[in-house]
Amino acid sequence: MIQSATRFIDPLSDFGFKHIFGSDSNKEILINFLNQLFNGQKEIKDLTYSPTEHGGDLKDSKRVFFDFLCTGHQGEQFIIEMQRGEQKNFRDRAVFYTSRLINEQLPRGSNHWNIDLKEVFLVAILGFNFKDSNPDQYLHDIALTNTHTGEIFYHKLNYKFLELPKLVKTETELETDLDRWLFLLKHMADLKKEPVGLDDGIFKKVFKIAEISNLTREEKEMYDSNLKAQWDYENSIAYAKERAAEEGRKEGLQKGIEEGIAKGIEQGIEKGLEQGLERGLEQGLEKGLEEGQHKKSMEIAIRMRKEKMPLDMIARLTNLSFSEIEKL
Repeated sequence: MIQSATRFIDPLSDFGFKHIFGSDSNKEILINFLNQLFNGQKEIKDLTYSPTEHGGDLKDSKRVFFDFLCTGHQGEQFIIEMQRGEQKNFRDRAVFYTSRLINEQLPRGSNHWNIDLKEVFLVAILGFNFKDSNPDQYLHDIALTNTHTGEIFYHKLNYKFLELPKLVKTETELETDLDRWLFLLKHMADLKKEPVGLDDGIFKKVFKIAEISNLTREEKEMYDSNLKAQWDYENSIAYAKERAAEEGRKEGLQKGIEEGIAKGIEQGIEKGLEQGLERGLEQGLEKGLEEGQHKKSMEIAIRMRKEKMPLDMIARLTNLSFSEIEKL
């Protein structure tokens, strides 16, 4: 069993996120977080946890697994996602998820559009920053808008993305409960005690639930297993990147020299070598990183399968497809 030196579980781990926010008996925690996030845009009075696996209309349609799917008291649906590592097509996945829920609202066999769709919201807590986002903006509130007027075109579809790395406020600088929530999510795993301002109300309950000493033996084993899988994956990816970068540099150097010489015949040997080396290094690094990451992801997935970990957890931690994992 892993002996953790920390007092509280990591809320950004798969286990920690679900342990804190996923209990029906403690759903007021998620309700409070969402109400702070929506800040008057909506008032959420109650939530019902719904199944997290959703299939398509056709047999071969891709299944989707949400971290949480909740239904509000007015029938609105909330997808709650935690994405710790950067993912190339995360925005596409977010749109796909909401599209699946909208599609499911249309009765099968219906041939008319006399249907009042329910609201669909996706809330994503991110452990990384979007590359094209404002460095000072950590909350992104996304809706369909008229590009000419800036007015919202459709109010029933909304995305909220929270970039935790951008929250740099200290304990004494926290002004709102949303600030306190984000500080808690980002720093809880490193805290030795409850900070001032987060030691009462809903936050006191969160810290009590998250205290490692309060976990049952089974919960502790699940948490340790989750952490080990996460650490193994992160270490393997880091090693794969290191090796891929080295192999990529070698391959890129050779290819760059060859292309540089060919180009140098037309534009001059010196200039051609410089351009060829640069292009070769880039291509070599990309190829090496991609192959190295996939190989290590497969190795980790094999170990996770032996540990009988759920397929959706393996898919989230390794970014492999279900078809690849099921063949292991």
